[in-house]
Amino acid sequence: MRNDNERPRALVTGGAGFLGSHLCDRLLAQGREVLCVDNFFTGSRRNIEHLRGHPRFELLRHDVTQPLHVEVDEIYNLACPASPPHYQQDPIATTKTSVLGALNLLGLAKRTGARIFQASTSEVYGDPHQHPQPESYWGHVNPIGVRSCYDEGKRCAETLFFDYHRQHQVDIRIVRIFNTYGPRMDPSDGRVVSNFIVQALRGDPITVYGRGTQTRSFCYVDDLIEGFMRCMEAAAPFTGPVNLGNPGEFTVHQLAEQVINLTNSRSRIVFQPLPSDDPTQRRPDISLAQEKLGWEPTVQLREGLQRTIDYFDRLLKSGLD
Repeated sequence: MRNDNERPRALVTGGAGFLGSHLCDRLLAQGREVLCVDNFFTGSRRNIEHLRGHPRFELLRHDVTQPLHVEVDEIYNLACPASPPHYQQDPIATTKTSVLGALNLLGLAKRTGARIFQASTSEVYGDPHQHPQPESYWGHVNPIGVRSCYDEGKRCAETLFFDYHRQHQVDIRIVRIFNTYGPRMDPSDGRVVSNFIVQALRGDPITVYGRGTQTRSFCYVDDLIEGFMRCMEAAAPFTGPVNLGNPGEFTVHQLAEQVINLTNSRSRIVFQPLPSDDPTQRRPDISLAQEKLGWEPTVQLREGLQRTIDYFDRLLKSGLD
């Protein structure tokens, strides 16, 4: 049992990843003890290097497909490759991470009485027939496509979270993350923002898939982490799922042009065939987040892109890409 005078202890799986490392920063800033768990399949020690030696930070190399026996008060499950090249590299492992990881962490939450947070995804909506996407929309997902390991793995994890909540009264929170960007993104993760920025800074051609008319909504990482915290701190019986993302909608071609302008790059845009099952539209309805969490993004795309460009510029010049 934890003494009331002790600091809350938070477990962050995927804590060395892009989002996980920012979440660790935020939790430490709020005075929590943080146990960061990562198997480093896509996470990077560079993302948490600045936390080495912090008296309330602990790092554990572990794969969530295996049970974890620790004592914690809060669990944030962010463990899973999140970009198509990474999760398609080993699709079976991706599905196992979502499903077995959820089972193991829900079991831990049940045993310890911890509140548990699931980082789900807008990909549960698939290639949507409803636009923008509210949480009530059940989605249009190909269950046997090349992206299914991620899409269906996350959908199954949500099912498990709600079944543990209904059957065992586990205190759950679920957020559905829409496209997020910012410092500490992996320069080789294959996501559109990092791809465009790295290509522009190097002067390489900007690769746009299809005709670039597909739309995306881009949320800056600081805004997203604020949404995480508000969701986790919301009073029961709120469980989610709740959309977190920026409702501002841009075509991929518009994004490419803005990155070229901000980097003063001489890169030209080239077009490649559209990948299988790539969604044509993606924009969150954030009415529920506004109502229940008092949350909405504040960082505009131009400002967020500039911060991200500055990060990648330093990274590339240091030779650490």
